[in-house]
Amino acid sequence: MLDTATKRRIDTARDILVGKVPDPKSQVEQITIALIYKFMDDLDAESEELGGQRTFFAGEFASYGWAKLMQAGLGGHETLNLYAEAIARMPENPGIPLLFRSIFNNAYLPYRDPETLRAFLAIIDEFAYDHSERLGDAFEYLLSVLGSQGDAGQFRTPRHIIDFMVAVIDPKKDETVLDPACGTAGFLVSSYKHILKANTDAEGYSTLTPDEKGTLAANFRGYDISPDMVRLSLVNLYLHGFVEPHIAEYDTLTSEERWNEYADVILANPPFMSPKGGIRPHSRFSVQSKRSEVLFVDYIAEHLTPAGRAGIIVPEGIIFQSQRAHKQLRKLLVENYLVAVVSLPAGVFQPYSGVKTSILILDRSLATKADHIAFFKVENDGFDLGAQRREIVENDLPQVRVELGEYLGRLRAGEAVADFAPTLGLVAKKERVAEDGEYNLSGERYRENRARLSHFPIVPLGEVAEIIAGQSPPGKSYNDTGIGTPFHQGKTEFGRMFIGDPTKWTTEPQRFAEDGDILMSVRAPVGPVNLTTQRVCIGRGLAAIRPRATRLLTHYTFYVLRILESEITGSAGAAFASINKTDIEKIGIPLPPLEVQQEIVAEIEGYQRVIEGARAVVENYRPQIAIDPGWPMVALGDDLFSVESGGTPKSGVEEYWDSGVPWITLADLPPDDFITEVTETERTISEDGLRNSSAKMLPANSVVVSSRATIGRIGINRIPLATNQGFKNVVIKDSSRAIPEYVALALTKLVPVMQAQASGATYKEIIKSRFMELCIPLPPFDEQKAIVAELQTEQALVDANRELIERFEEKIRDAVGRVWGMNAQ
Repeated sequence: MLDTATKRRIDTARDILVGKVPDPKSQVEQITIALIYKFMDDLDAESEELGGQRTFFAGEFASYGWAKLMQAGLGGHETLNLYAEAIARMPENPGIPLLFRSIFNNAYLPYRDPETLRAFLAIIDEFAYDHSERLGDAFEYLLSVLGSQGDAGQFRTPRHIIDFMVAVIDPKKDETVLDPACGTAGFLVSSYKHILKANTDAEGYSTLTPDEKGTLAANFRGYDISPDMVRLSLVNLYLHGFVEPHIAEYDTLTSEERWNEYADVILANPPFMSPKGGIRPHSRFSVQSKRSEVLFVDYIAEHLTPAGRAGIIVPEGIIFQSQRAHKQLRKLLVENYLVAVVSLPAGVFQPYSGVKTSILILDRSLATKADHIAFFKVENDGFDLGAQRREIVENDLPQVRVELGEYLGRLRAGEAVADFAPTLGLVAKKERVAEDGEYNLSGERYRENRARLSHFPIVPLGEVAEIIAGQSPPGKSYNDTGIGTPFHQGKTEFGRMFIGDPTKWTTEPQRFAEDGDILMSVRAPVGPVNLTTQRVCIGRGLAAIRPRATRLLTHYTFYVLRILESEITGSAGAAFASINKTDIEKIGIPLPPLEVQQEIVAEIEGYQRVIEGARAVVENYRPQIAIDPGWPMVALGDDLFSVESGGTPKSGVEEYWDSGVPWITLADLPPDDFITEVTETERTISEDGLRNSSAKMLPANSVVVSSRATIGRIGINRIPLATNQGFKNVVIKDSSRAIPEYVALALTKLVPVMQAQASGATYKEIIKSRFMELCIPLPPFDEQKAIVAELQTEQALVDANRELIERFEEKIRDAVGRVWGMNAQ
């Protein structure tokens, strides 16, 4: 943890330099050089105190020792000349390792002001390192001040979180340990200390043999994309006894050079943010995505040895976002790797970020045998959640460590875990996590026996609300002309929160729901709720819930029941499941005092306003192209393009199917996508199926357009693939004249034309000849790129609003979860 004195010294050093060295990067370089210079001298001094010899500043380089530099009788210009000469000559110093010599390579003093240098060195002289972690703290704070870390999504991992993760994963002396986004090597250093401590006798002496120590040093590896981070990691590991630390400057996500290297233990806090336009990864990932956090988790899971284990810090998007890649990743983890999730409080990464995070615990051998996943919630980590992160008494980490250790121990011993009831978590069956296809890793949604844990009494709904079962009008005495009372039959008429406008009315209403009542769908499906905005007649598919105002608030009840929707199952009938009035009355809900209910509703409605604002952005965004009349109009049948149709192999020939050739159907272009980037398909066909049908392979970066029945869904295939016959596909023959992103965008503007020109008796389709007559404006190539870049920026903002919706919906679940006795995970 960065102490106040270190922070002040770094700030002062920068203030001194800024007049002579205005460039922030150069300031970092000068402070880096000076700190390492001072640190080497500290190590020499420590060696002398213990009866050893100086090694860093010895022989002809003894004259450059820190004490000589700081001696009182040395004049300003003499100090300046000595320091400038020292840092310039340090790469020649045989007493320092190659690693340190490389740090001083090409180092120089960029100013000639003695007073500035003396003031600067006086501040550096205040640093006294008895442990190299302080060097890491100082550098990481320096980088955070300059904005390097937050911009890259690289947030300093607090030491106590690192140590917690290492203790849980428990690396052994003979295991390989990897951090594929190592930053300053904090996880590697902590793992090394953990192993040393585990191999110490009762008197504190190491039990490791010389060979084991050599193997241990060789087993640690780290990668980082930043040369500055690589340099710092190398120094940090060297100062912990690694004579030849194995840290590589390597782009884990785009390079395949080290893809075949695996590890027994992987610990990481990967970058949370992706650059504009996303990552452009290679094709060997199981989950195709451009999001760095998705790719890093995929990489870590896939690079574990068969008995490998991992601890990964992830942003909340990994836990619950509904994008296809996120769901695919969670499915992969749940089925093959994941054993536990530890939810951390927002604020752990202060002052860098208030982002909410969790820790994924992977164990490849245990996960394939276990049918449960454990979820833990850390409310307090021993520090307050403000920017200063002051130490506090409350700390859940030790208890979570004990309970998580017991859970993992049970799994390893093959013991039952269904009865394991941790005080700070819960255990859920994998089939429960997988049942809706979302694989959501928010633990609270899987909590059973809520009543036992609630702070408030649980009361049957019938005690605090009137339940009115729906009854349809006799016969079919309803109309669509607006005469009589509005009539609603079931969930199909629900809006997001309030019931939609009526489409039927009746002059013979039987049962009423009043304005402000809660409506529950009681069959096909059971459980979903909505709110009324006027007096309506309700049919047999609905029940009205009317809270008694003296005990229960309508909106509070609505939000609680919405959280319970998946748990209200009713009874299975001959045709469909249903729930009756008596069973609705038995539903238990927590009953806080009215003032608490009001506070919860106020909090949720604040979140709801944010959601509605973000949803308005998502739903109303329509990319626009400002067309220049001077741009030529080019038909899709022009020589620039080739329009290809698709085909479907015979369904009854088994060898034509499921054999590796990606094959697009409408299911691969979701309706809520504006332009889908297709990196995989739900179905595949065989080479024989391709040859024996009208399907054709399309080159990567073609534009696929649905042209039959559902007309106008558009995608760009990032891999070679085929399509069924419901598509017209635009292949760009000259990539120097048109880019697929622009062509796809231009085609979105022609969807109404395609739909208008479609014909057919059974289903509508735009035929190939008419499709080829469609024309798009074609600006110069550079202008196409500029248009696409601008729209990608806009799309990133829209995506951010989608994430905001999901995040605040999670906050709503969390707010309701508190009345059950625990926050949502």
